[in-house]
Amino acid sequence: MHSNKSGEMRQESDSLGPMEVPMDRYYGAQTMRCVLNFRIGGEEERMPRQIVQAIGILKKAAAETNQEFGLDPKLSTAISNAADDVISGKLYDEGHFPLPIWQAGSGTQSNMNTNEVIGNRAIEMLGGRVGSKDPIHPNDHVNMSQSSNDTFPSAIHIAVASGLNKELRPAITALRDSMQSKTNEWKDIIKIGRTHVQDSVPMTLGQEFSGYTQQLTNGLARIEAVLPRIYQLALGGTAVGTGLNCRRGFPEKCIKRIAQLTGLPFVVAPNFFEALASRDAMVEVHGALNVLAVSLMKIANDIRLMGSGPRCGLGEVHLPENEPGSSIMPGKVNPTQCEALTMICAQVMGNHVAVSVGGANGNFELNVFKPLIVSNVLRSIKLLTDGCRSFNLNCVKGIKPNKDKLASNVNQSLSLAPALCPNIGCDKTTQIVKSAHQNGTTVKEEALKAGITEKDYNEWVRVDKMLGPS
Repeated sequence: MHSNKSGEMRQESDSLGPMEVPMDRYYGAQTMRCVLNFRIGGEEERMPRQIVQAIGILKKAAAETNQEFGLDPKLSTAISNAADDVISGKLYDEGHFPLPIWQAGSGTQSNMNTNEVIGNRAIEMLGGRVGSKDPIHPNDHVNMSQSSNDTFPSAIHIAVASGLNKELRPAITALRDSMQSKTNEWKDIIKIGRTHVQDSVPMTLGQEFSGYTQQLTNGLARIEAVLPRIYQLALGGTAVGTGLNCRRGFPEKCIKRIAQLTGLPFVVAPNFFEALASRDAMVEVHGALNVLAVSLMKIANDIRLMGSGPRCGLGEVHLPENEPGSSIMPGKVNPTQCEALTMICAQVMGNHVAVSVGGANGNFELNVFKPLIVSNVLRSIKLLTDGCRSFNLNCVKGIKPNKDKLASNVNQSLSLAPALCPNIGCDKTTQIVKSAHQNGTTVKEEALKAGITEKDYNEWVRVDKMLGPS
C-alpha cells in the first residue's frame, strides 16, 4: 500500500458523492470530508490512540460474531485480520487515523474512519482494489449490526477500562506500597505534628505517612467501585437504544468476545437508552480521578514543605537530589517531583470540569460530547499514571528522615505542654507556655521555674506516651 507515490489521489464515494482521497491511505470519502471540515488543533489533537485501538477490538469481535449470523467467513476473517493492524497501533502510527477529537459529538466520523480503514485493508488482503468497496463494504460488512451511537460509547468504555486496569491501578498501588513501607520504617521516629501550619502535639513520622497510605488506598477503592459501571457496554443499542438492525443475540455474543480479547469482564449494559443518552459512568470515573488528584496534591505539598531548606526551612526530611535547581544559585536543589505532580493534579481538576460539562450535555437519546469526555478521561489516566510512577521512583523511595532536626523540634516545641494539663490544670499550663514563648525557653525550663520538680516533669511529659490515647 505504501509503495504508492505520496500525493497521488484516488476517487471514493459516499452518500454525498465522490471525493479525492490520498492513494497511500486506507481511509475513504467520509474520513476525507472530516479531514477537510474539521481542521482543528493539528497532530496534538488527534483522536486518542487508545480509542482507535478499542474500536479495532470491537470491529474484530463484531466480524467474528457476524459470521454466526450469515457473514461470509472469508469476509469475516479478512475484517478480523485487518482489525488486528488497528489493534496493534500500526495503522494509527502510519497516519490512517487523522481525525481530531473535535468532530461530531457522537464520534461518528471516527467510527466511519475505522470502518473505511479496516474495509480497505481487508480488501487489499483479499487481493482486491482499495477503494472499490468490493467485496467488503465499510457500512454493510465492517459496521454490520452496529451504529456509531453504540460503537463509540462502547469503545470509550473499553479504552478507559484498559487504562484503569493496566496503567493507573498498578501505578497507584506501587506508590501506596512505598508509602506503607515508609510508614513501617518510621513508626518510632517522633516529630511534632502541625495543624493550621503551626506546631501541634507530637506524633511519629510513620503515623503521618500512614495518612498518605490511607488516602491512596481510598483512591484505589474508588476506582474499584466504579469499574463495574465501566464494564457495561452499549453495543447492541444501535441508533437510539432500540437495537434496530442488530441481530438478536449479537450483543451478548459480541461483548463476550470483546471480554475474551481484552481479558476484562465486559457485559451488556442493563439499559441501552441510558447507555447511549448519558455519560454518567464517565463522569463518575473521572470523579474518582479528581479525588485522587486532590489526595496527591495534598501529599506532594506536605512532602515539599517537610523537605524545605536545606538550612532555613522545615528540613524534617531529605528529598532526593535529582538535578540542579537554579541557574544562579550553585548547589540549590528543588523539590521538582512534587512540583510536577501538583501541576498534574491541577490539570486533572481542570479536566474534571470539562468532563462534567460534557456529561451534562447532549439531548434526548444521545450525548454529543463523547470525544471531549473520553479524551479528557484518558489524558487524566495517563497523567496520573506517569505522575505516580515518577513521584514514587524519583522522590518517595529516596526520602530520608532528618532525625536530628526532628528531635530538636520536639525538644523545642511548646506543644509538649498539654501533657501537664491533667496534673496542674489548663490555666497554669497556659501561663508556662506563654512564658516559654516570650522568653525563648523550653516548656521544661519554665515548668521548673513555676515550681514543678524535674522528677514530676519527666514523669508527666513523656513524648513516647503522647502518641495515642492515654
